[in-house]
Amino acid sequence: MSEHGFDRRSFLKGAGAAVGAALLVPEWSRPALAVAAPTATGQSLVRLSFNENPYGPSSLAVQAIQQELGRVVRYGDESAAHALREQVAAYEKLPADHVVLGEVLDTLGLHLGTEGGPGGEFIYSTPGYLALVDATSRVGGVSVAVPLDASQGNDLLAIAAKVNPRTRAVYLVNPHNPSGTVSDDAAFKRFLREVSQKTLVIVDEAYLEYTEDFATRSAVDLVREGANVAVFRTFAKIHGLAGLPFGYLLAPPALVAALTKEGAGSAEGLGRLAIAAAGAALRDTALLERSRTAVARERERWLAVLAELKLPHSASAANFIFFDAGRPQHELAKAFLQRGIDIGRAFPPLEHWARITIGLPEENARAQAALRAILAGSL
Repeated sequence: MSEHGFDRRSFLKGAGAAVGAALLVPEWSRPALAVAAPTATGQSLVRLSFNENPYGPSSLAVQAIQQELGRVVRYGDESAAHALREQVAAYEKLPADHVVLGEVLDTLGLHLGTEGGPGGEFIYSTPGYLALVDATSRVGGVSVAVPLDASQGNDLLAIAAKVNPRTRAVYLVNPHNPSGTVSDDAAFKRFLREVSQKTLVIVDEAYLEYTEDFATRSAVDLVREGANVAVFRTFAKIHGLAGLPFGYLLAPPALVAALTKEGAGSAEGLGRLAIAAAGAALRDTALLERSRTAVARERERWLAVLAELKLPHSASAANFIFFDAGRPQHELAKAFLQRGIDIGRAFPPLEHWARITIGLPEENARAQAALRAILAGSL
């Protein structure tokens, strides 16, 4: 007890309990996202812009976070990070030397862009998620953008044609972001086997677990075969842990060793709470199935609405929909925001196409009603 009657141990215990209480999640089927502040219209803001899982994380992950709250004064535990790496390796049926923990796309981009000096080319689909290619450009990498095909999918033939001796890596998101399209499995695996003989191919599978056959679709098979392929996964999407950014890369051991030497996967960088939450989330396979089923049901409702409104759209297999609104996206986004719904940014060069994250049923219904009203010219 201090001279002011303040007991540090009691305070930490009480603070942990208070924060823990705030993290408690009710039954899975109830909304897990925090209630937003009212907008100018008096309604709460519905955020359908960042592809978060509105059903929230596993209760096992929440419990793991709560148990670690009293120890947040300490840096991440290397033994815990090592155990998680082994857990991921077992989950993915790979040796641990194929695994590096963390949201490593930026780190990977910097490493590949630096290795071999400036001028290396990095091929990707446009519009697309740019974390990796943006990182390469900061160290002299050259970004080579390949437009999506007519179905808004990765144009594998066009991408393969761009590969040359200067190519340092090909980066593909499957299912793609922002279109949600998933590549034909046989064609995609054939592409990976052929192109990986010429250069590294990185497959970002942030949304693959939203597909029913994700286990067989995953490019991790190629990693197991020893191909020059790397697969990235994240806990920010279907696992519902966007607020604790965490993922992992499955890659050839030489690449993993190089990234580890540069500091990737260190417990201090990963963070104590994220390590605990990720390990617990990985054990809760039932949550993935529940989220996948719930999102698929809402996605079908969205696609039915788009068909009813005769709006061209992609065949999304992810937790968002992508459609041609017939007007500039920024105008559509502004109209949605006036109705208390945030749908996020545009995706050049598809200036008339909009991406909307699939939210809770009541949020989707509200967004669908707003879309109808906007298209009808209602204020």
